[in-house]
Amino acid sequence: MTAGSVSLPAGVVEEKAVPENVSGPGEYLHMTDAGLIAEISDHAAYEQAVLAATHAAAAYYGAGDSPLDDDAFDRLVRGIAAYEDAHPEEVLPDSPTGKVAGGAVIGDVPHSRPMLSLDNVFSPDELAAWVAGLERRLARPVADWSVEPKLDGLAVSAHYRDGRLVRMVTRGDGIAGEDVSHAIGTIVGLPGTLTSAVTVEVRGEVLMTVEQFEVANAIRVEHQGVPFAHPRSGAAGTLRAKDRPYRVEMTFFAYGALPLEDTSGFAGGLGELPHSQIMDLVAGLGVQTTDATPVASVVCHTLAEIQARVEEIAALRATLPFGIDGIVIKADSAADQDKAGSGSRAPRWAIAYKLPATEKITKLIDVEWNVGRTGIIAPRAVLEPVQIDGSTITFATLHNPADITRRGLMIGDQVSVHRAGDVIPRVEAPLVQLRTGAEKPIEFPTVCPRCGADIDASQQRWRCVRGRACRVVASVGYAAGRDQLDIEGLGGTRIVQLVETGLVGDFADLFTLTREQILGLDRMGDISTDNLVAAIALAKGQPLSRVFCALGVRGTGRSMSRRIARHFGTMAAICAADIETLQAVEGIGPEKAALLVEELAELQPVIAKLEAAGVNMVEPGVVTADAEPADLTAELPLAGMTVVVTGSMDGPLESLSRNQMNELIERAGGKASSSVSARTSLVVAGEKAGSKHDKAIALGVQVATPQEFAETVKDFL
Repeated sequence: MTAGSVSLPAGVVEEKAVPENVSGPGEYLHMTDAGLIAEISDHAAYEQAVLAATHAAAAYYGAGDSPLDDDAFDRLVRGIAAYEDAHPEEVLPDSPTGKVAGGAVIGDVPHSRPMLSLDNVFSPDELAAWVAGLERRLARPVADWSVEPKLDGLAVSAHYRDGRLVRMVTRGDGIAGEDVSHAIGTIVGLPGTLTSAVTVEVRGEVLMTVEQFEVANAIRVEHQGVPFAHPRSGAAGTLRAKDRPYRVEMTFFAYGALPLEDTSGFAGGLGELPHSQIMDLVAGLGVQTTDATPVASVVCHTLAEIQARVEEIAALRATLPFGIDGIVIKADSAADQDKAGSGSRAPRWAIAYKLPATEKITKLIDVEWNVGRTGIIAPRAVLEPVQIDGSTITFATLHNPADITRRGLMIGDQVSVHRAGDVIPRVEAPLVQLRTGAEKPIEFPTVCPRCGADIDASQQRWRCVRGRACRVVASVGYAAGRDQLDIEGLGGTRIVQLVETGLVGDFADLFTLTREQILGLDRMGDISTDNLVAAIALAKGQPLSRVFCALGVRGTGRSMSRRIARHFGTMAAICAADIETLQAVEGIGPEKAALLVEELAELQPVIAKLEAAGVNMVEPGVVTADAEPADLTAELPLAGMTVVVTGSMDGPLESLSRNQMNELIERAGGKASSSVSARTSLVVAGEKAGSKHDKAIALGVQVATPQEFAETVKDFL
């Protein structure tokens, strides 16, 4: 479950379960310090909790928009189960525990075999306890385990007769579902005809990828519709919708198959095959499975292997083009599955290891309009604090005014907020069905919020007409920063003095300052003046990558600046590049290339002043000081490797900043990254390396000490 309107994070004492205009149960529960379970104090609170959970389940498994987010629903149901364990005589018949889909009944098409839900575990210890419990039930070790992603979509059953897709049915309450055959032909990965004329039922998940979600919302807005809150509600709403004047695309991934009715041959023999072999057969029929993705199903043999694969999939989560909310662990053998059996709600031979929520629901309190150092006017959402994946989120990006309009946001809305990995939190969409009438429109600025100048609203991202001149102090401060030109002694107060006295209009003016001009500033003596003059002179020799980064070109940062500098070698070559040429640089597509051309044209006066002042315009190691191509034939020690640095460096690397470490990695032929995944080649782990070191060990990624790494790249230090 991922939709919702009221999240229940750790530390919240009381929350409304559902809006009063829906069922009005009022404030009904407390949270434990652990935050994984709702603490229900008495029978009245229990009744309200059951009411809230069943209402949420019905909404979630219907249109996909629930008044509780995934994390809150899990905690609530666990709290209900705990109360029922302690008070078995008080269990209500409507309780969601022990029921598929939380008791939500949708549809009347009977399933050939129940489509059950999965029980959950939330930690390695709980997973180990579940594995041990299953092996006790079987009275033998489980030889093979299938480990695969838990896709965040809507479970469906696809019926193929003689190789042709004839019916699609949602899970519903597990016994019967809703016929959604009208969606046939709109789902990628679910072909209308199989490669073999077999009769079989394929079960899997219908979802929207990130790209499909964005396209779907754009189409909905074009047709005066409200944007979906998140991809899962988009898939659920789209799958069940009929007679729309437009169609949007979805994606299917199979997770199982079984014979239909009394068929024989290929389909009839499915029940005797291991799950992993069944999935191979399904893929061979032309139905999409996760085997074509970085989170493909694998067979593990030990608990340690299972936990390592769980860590690996979790590490890849933020990079995937579709949502997952956990990892599914299944006994692979059909014999083990048969002996373990199933309960009324879930099979006993499979479990879902739930990952921390990346999406929560909270209230949009306000919108701030900030002006960046390039003059871009950026809206930022001010939120009621909400916990997402261990972090307290109080602000989130809103991208631009057009995005706010497209999503139909209002102050006071309950909004879906998404954060995954190191990604900046973003507001997805409002839950319009929860509006009370007290919400207010978001007011857009009519002049620059910083300087009062006009706004250029010709592009999606609004900009002050003064551009960088609107935030010249911030622009110069950025250029002088440690990771750019590293001009020691040029702090914010000094920059303000230089700007206010008219000595500096952009950072290129720093290189034409005279000793007398600097000495004439307030509180500047001979020693401090000489130190600043020396620091500015030293900055002239910084590599091109840092000079380019100091320009503050929109759409680039430190890493992109290094890639551009290493690709072109000279500032002249960069400025001469057209849109097509720029796209040869990793990470630059058509839109970013066009922006770079526009930005470089705007920055030509600054670049010309830098060149006239004698600032370095070449990248060492790529071209010589005379702008001739350098010898790149030597084998680089980190060629083709992705390297992550974590913890405190010592020895020869002790004085290097993290940005300087990244520069070192790239000079030695590698690619610097900030997160560990299965694609990481090497982790350099210093003192207090923490979770990145642990993740590298779990994934089997090579780990080096700072001393070992320094020896590898000694020729580039």
